[in-house]
Amino acid sequence: MSGTVYIVISQTGTILSRILKVLTGAKYNHASISLVPDLETMYSFGRVHPYNPVLGGFVTESPNRGTFKRFSKTKATILSISVTDEQYRALKEKLESMQENKKRYHYNYIGLFLAGVRIPYHQKRCYYCSEFVKEMLVRQGIRGADQLASIVEPIHFLQLPDANYVYSGSLKAYAESCNKDVQ
Repeated sequence: MSGTVYIVISQTGTILSRILKVLTGAKYNHASISLVPDLETMYSFGRVHPYNPVLGGFVTESPNRGTFKRFSKTKATILSISVTDEQYRALKEKLESMQENKKRYHYNYIGLFLAGVRIPYHQKRCYYCSEFVKEMLVRQGIRGADQLASIVEPIHFLQLPDANYVYSGSLKAYAESCNKDVQ
């Protein structure tokens, strides 16, 4: 038996994401991980409040609320990776534990800034989005995750050997199509 993990790389159009796009030239500047195909619950490190670009931390996200609702023109590429039941269960437990203890986790502002000048910097229980997604995949032994760059960017997840392309386009349109499939 097995489960599926979804990696969502996105470009919201926030001021920070537009600045990062100019600085890095990257098409995508945010990464999230989800355990459900409709992405109704995604996990990442980002804005704690949709209208406050400064306060960051561990967040649960959805195409239909919060930052993604506010920035409804978000573009995304969605990947899926098949995992064993054990890997799925362990990842689910870790994400739920982080959610229950989210105040213990912080946004890695220093790490993100230093990543911009190609200096890796890690702090205990502090992440920026792609650093977090990579860590979750490495913890579960996802093939190729430990080979990703030490300063991982959202686009790097396309390099995972077992990642399957699911969708590319409007995150809102993807969510709407999932909701139609359910009805």
